[in-house]
Amino acid sequence: MLNLTAVDRVYLAQGSMDLRKSIDGLAALVQEEFNLDPFSPSLFVFCNRGHDKLKILHWDHNGFWLYYRRLERGKFHWPSEKNTAPIKISPRQLRWLLDGLELEQRQAHQAVMERTVI
Repeated sequence: MLNLTAVDRVYLAQGSMDLRKSIDGLAALVQEEFNLDPFSPSLFVFCNRGHDKLKILHWDHNGFWLYYRRLERGKFHWPSEKNTAPIKISPRQLRWLLDGLELEQRQAHQAVMERTVI
């Protein structure tokens, strides 16, 4: 099961990806094309052309996890722009995406931050 508590950052690969890539292929893509460390406490999320399948790459202590999700109906609201730079999103936005929602939810409650007193 995907545990988002140990994750610092979530990166979405823009556009579509060939999901025939395995762990090694996706890790090489993260390192060479995105200039990011695949061994960092981050999730790297990739989607296919039909936007109904995705893979999530995650390093955990001594090995990689590769999560695969296939929708029987519907599509993920995926950024379609093909760009070499991934989009950094929050774990909350990833949950929205996995639930079939868009990345920007205007009706969601805003995060509350502590106030500093001067």
